[in-house]
Amino acid sequence: MDMKGRSSLCDYFALMSAPSTIRVKAIAEHIDGTLKKEGFPARCREGYRDATWILLEYGDIVVHIFHETLRKFYDLENLWGDAPKRIYSTDPKQ
Repeated sequence: MDMKGRSSLCDYFALMSAPSTIRVKAIAEHIDGTLKKEGFPARCREGYRDATWILLEYGDIVVHIFHETLRKFYDLENLWGDAPKRIYSTDPKQ
């Protein structure tokens, strides 16, 4: 989501979800490890203990990795409904 002009915290939100806490943590670890190798260490990491909503902050980009049920509950896409979005999915139905 393009957050420029909508949030003072960052320019972009990346939102994703997984059906289990194990997968949520695996996604977060993969993103964090890959970006660290490329020279972009996270400034902040939150939520690893419960792994129902992990937040990774990389300056202008904040990554949210949700357990599917929490993503539906918090519904950030609608909370920031006016923000331009690009949707990428591994789900063939989307």
